[in-house]
Amino acid sequence: MIRIHPYLAALAAAAGLAACAASGVSQVAAPVDSEAASFVPPEIEGYLTAADLDGAALIGPPPAPDSPRGRSDAARFAETRALEGSARWKKAAADADLWGGKALKGYACAAGLDVNPKTTPVTVHVLERVEQDVRTIGTPAKDHYGRPRPLIGHDAPICVARAEWMKTNASYPSGHSMTGWAWALVLAELAPAKANELMAAGKEMGTSRVICGVHYESDVEAGRDLAAAMVARMHGDAEFRADMEKARREVARLSGPPSDCGG
Repeated sequence: MIRIHPYLAALAAAAGLAACAASGVSQVAAPVDSEAASFVPPEIEGYLTAADLDGAALIGPPPAPDSPRGRSDAARFAETRALEGSARWKKAAADADLWGGKALKGYACAAGLDVNPKTTPVTVHVLERVEQDVRTIGTPAKDHYGRPRPLIGHDAPICVARAEWMKTNASYPSGHSMTGWAWALVLAELAPAKANELMAAGKEMGTSRVICGVHYESDVEAGRDLAAAMVARMHGDAEFRADMEKARREVARLSGPPSDCGG
């Protein structure tokens, strides 16, 4: 499956700005990184196929509702509804925004690395391809187990707007948690000195799904497990390894965090 990501518009705009600078238009300076300036991302597709990993077999089934773990999941959902309106609730809502850039900004701020579509287009493209692989590997497992999300069947608050797709998109494993953990693993490989901060940010994204009320805690843990297997499998792909080498050079040039991390 190939899709066009909203980030591509930002990347195209950045490329256009670089071209304007080269032709003498002086409103915006061209990026310092010449490799970034020349990078034009293709339409987004992942590195893996559904045949590369059996996600359902790897993670096994979710806990039964009446099991100790199932009851713990339900209790944790009920407990976290009390966080509605808190700062952590707002952070959970921001972490849900994979496509608008808020989630990625959380990693950038945590690690003090200004990773964004303009300064590090190759790196961002790797992350977006990884997210596509989350769909490829995670969706069959979701469909196989068909676990309803904790928000279904009542009107308890969640940190994002309720939508019809939540009724049919299963809860186990959590796709956002897969993405969050996979991004943390990839970014920690690109910036090993920031591994502690990046892995903490990845863990936070998973926790945010529980606080938001859109996943159970065991969904999140299964997502992390599957993400780790997925990233390990990606290292067998020559294209992934080549992209990571380019991304590593981009990240090495970064000198500081985004300017608005306090916001």
